[in-house]
Amino acid sequence: MGEVFAGRYELIDPIGRGGVGAVWRAWDHRRRRYVAAKVLQQSDAHTLLRFVREQALRIEHPHVLAPASWAADDDKVLFTMDLVSGGSLAHVIGDYGPLPPRFVCLLLDQLLSGLSTVHAEGVVHRDIKPANILMEATGSGRPHLRLSDFGISMRKGEPRLTETNYVVGTPGYFAPEQMMGAEPDFPADLFAVGLVALYLLQGRKPDAQALVEHFAAHGTPGAPEGIPEPLWQVLAGLLQPDPHARFRTATGARKALTAAVEMLPEAGPDDEPVEVFDQIGPLPEGFGPDGPVTAPPEAPQQPSDRQAPVPPPVSMSETGSFHLAPPPAASQPSAASPGIAPQQQEPYPQAGLPQPGFQQPPSAPYAADAPPAYAVGAPDPSQAPTSGVRHDPSATRPYTAQQHQQFPPVPAPPVQHAAPHPPVRRTRPGPPPKVAVPVLVVALICFAVGIWALTQV
Repeated sequence: MGEVFAGRYELIDPIGRGGVGAVWRAWDHRRRRYVAAKVLQQSDAHTLLRFVREQALRIEHPHVLAPASWAADDDKVLFTMDLVSGGSLAHVIGDYGPLPPRFVCLLLDQLLSGLSTVHAEGVVHRDIKPANILMEATGSGRPHLRLSDFGISMRKGEPRLTETNYVVGTPGYFAPEQMMGAEPDFPADLFAVGLVALYLLQGRKPDAQALVEHFAAHGTPGAPEGIPEPLWQVLAGLLQPDPHARFRTATGARKALTAAVEMLPEAGPDDEPVEVFDQIGPLPEGFGPDGPVTAPPEAPQQPSDRQAPVPPPVSMSETGSFHLAPPPAASQPSAASPGIAPQQQEPYPQAGLPQPGFQQPPSAPYAADAPPAYAVGAPDPSQAPTSGVRHDPSATRPYTAQQHQQFPPVPAPPVQHAAPHPPVRRTRPGPPPKVAVPVLVVALICFAVGIWALTQV
């Protein structure tokens, strides 16, 4: 069981980490489904403002993974989104290396479809890269990608949060105009899409700087090895250093891609199929496909003389505050009639206190095997040594010796108050003489005055 955040989201296990927050697999108790929760780890004003911008995005598209809801709890905040378990494009390349051109075209079409919706909302992503493009775990079926991580995205016209002479994004996926300090615009995202396509086709990160220099010095180069010419023409239109020579919209690039796919050769029978597997892993213990698994109720334990003290409760949270065990209540000696033994030994008995009216109880059946941790007769229970520390058993030797020899119980010596006595009436003492005498004198004078007044009538 995990920490329940804001009374709704139960954090289960971390599945990723970004620049400003960690991503957790979580259970939404309200909607009864698993979600991905991004928990903010920094709390400075700059990071909080970016966080607010990101969670405010509400873009619904099958190939966009935008925040769905958010919550705050004390000094922590999070937002949630759909849980995508197939990893990122980086995982796919790590498993297969360069991907077939037709498979890349399918992914590229989905990416441009989602990006066209993002741009239609006036949002520039500014951080398109393989690690931010997630995959559904579809196995050997049709792949399905989701564009994610809008942490540094911004709407056109909004004030920039970046200081002058600074640029945000991932090195190696910057558009040339970004390096010149230009305002974020849609063509910069399209340049990053072209670099991602090269990454998928070649199986390695492209050298963006060398590519830009070659375009500037020699114009559009020929198709690299392994990339069909029709597909390369589309990629070259995305990778033009001049933003005005580049595709201006994702929709235009997608139309060009659709036309190029028709000219690609069909996949051969020897082409290895690409499968996308679950990269998150199984649910931890205590969780099932339908949410947290309720543990069966434990059978009530019968009271027994051999029952050990109950250990302190363990916090259900592995990530939050831990609850401390409450201090044990001090046992109070209670009076009981002779011949009645206590039902259960207290964890910390008051061994040094006399207990009048009690009879020595018979030896417990297990006393011959192991003496109690805190035997009666010890000088002070609070000073008793812990387990594993040798101590002098002389204080408990008479008691334990009786247990080992199995002597019959010895009755306690008779006490005076054990026998019933008639109740004694207790009188309340009167006022002291210094107060009683003047009061009586005043009363007599008043009585005499009253008698005299009656005789005058």
